[in-house]
Amino acid sequence: MKSFSLRALAIAVSATLAAVAPATQAAESVKIGVVTFLSGPAAGPFGVPARNAAEILIEELNAGKVPGPHATKGFGGAPIQMVLVDEFGSTTTQVSEYRNLVQRQNVDIVVGYISSGNCLAIAPVAEELKKVTVIFDCGTPRLLEENAYKYVFRTNAHSGMDSIAAALYVASTKPGTKSYAGINQNYAWGQDCWSDFEGTMKAKLPAAAVTTSQMPKLFAGQYGTEISALLAAKPDVIHSSFWDGDLEALILQAAPRGLFKKSTVILTAGETAIHKLGNAIPDGTVIGARGPHSVFAPDTEINRWFQKTYRDRFNTPPNYASYHMVQAILGAKTAYEKAKAAAGGADPTQEQIIAAFEGLTYESASGKVEMRNSKGHQAIQETAYGTTKMVKGQLTVTNVKRYPADMVNPPEGVKSADWIASGFKR
Repeated sequence: MKSFSLRALAIAVSATLAAVAPATQAAESVKIGVVTFLSGPAAGPFGVPARNAAEILIEELNAGKVPGPHATKGFGGAPIQMVLVDEFGSTTTQVSEYRNLVQRQNVDIVVGYISSGNCLAIAPVAEELKKVTVIFDCGTPRLLEENAYKYVFRTNAHSGMDSIAAALYVASTKPGTKSYAGINQNYAWGQDCWSDFEGTMKAKLPAAAVTTSQMPKLFAGQYGTEISALLAAKPDVIHSSFWDGDLEALILQAAPRGLFKKSTVILTAGETAIHKLGNAIPDGTVIGARGPHSVFAPDTEINRWFQKTYRDRFNTPPNYASYHMVQAILGAKTAYEKAKAAAGGADPTQEQIIAAFEGLTYESASGKVEMRNSKGHQAIQETAYGTTKMVKGQLTVTNVKRYPADMVNPPEGVKSADWIASGFKR
């Protein structure tokens, strides 16, 4: 009788523990690996602002202070734990760090990667290790146009949008353009951006001719030779997808030599420089923010919250890298919570998160994000461009033109280059 009672008690205790197990799981944290440049030349204009955004967003999410549809604490009520990794170093280093995040740190989701080279190297490893990985900034179209991934998502539109919209801005504001040139970094990002801009210009302004295309080495830092070549070519318009220290160096080296006065310079990633360089950027420079971010962000509750929270903490406005990070984490949160709801409140599996993420539409500080392309793994979004003008000592952006997502992003299943070559057929 005594042994029966003990056995019955054991069964009862086991049943009780099984019943509360889901609640215990729900109380545990969701661990997110966040990878961004914390050192090196890309840290100041991109990596650190992105990290800052991740820190305040996760802190506010855990406190339940983020407005709108993201008011639920953490990820589905579970607190978020961030594991921060520096993206600086070789792609081999980044692959090693990624493996460490997944295999030793046991993160639930990875959010990261600014460098196009790094995101291209990480994606197949994410597939190998079967870990949901959200690319927050890397722009090369090759990531998802040339490969089909199950575990990899990108929550920002790729660089095709940036250069297509830049060319449309030229066609509408300077329809008499007779010549154009480029200065872009000589790797995947710069090559893709120039190719998309040139292709769109040929489609929209076929009478305009290319005078020169300069492709200096990434992080070269000194551009005297290239600037001389551009001055000699005398193009009406100059396209550049330069970013981080290279962007700042180009502005500081080219402006005193009069390049911005002789040609209209379009900086597709130029928004990151306006907060730091200010009046060093000449009037008439065309600026992009790789989407409807920062100065182009919509006047919504969540954007006002993000702007104020970021300014109060860091005494500077958030740039587009910050917006990209917020967009990625909010996308992961929305997918996670959708998957958790579908699982009846249990912690979702990687496969359930993937199913929820594919084709997802959600709101960010930059407006609506649609995971529409690459079988629901690639975001599309509207974008905007504007022209700089100094007003009472403050750099402003004027003549802003906005381009709907469908105007500047290819249809599902179509590569950017092919879409441009087709004359933008849908």
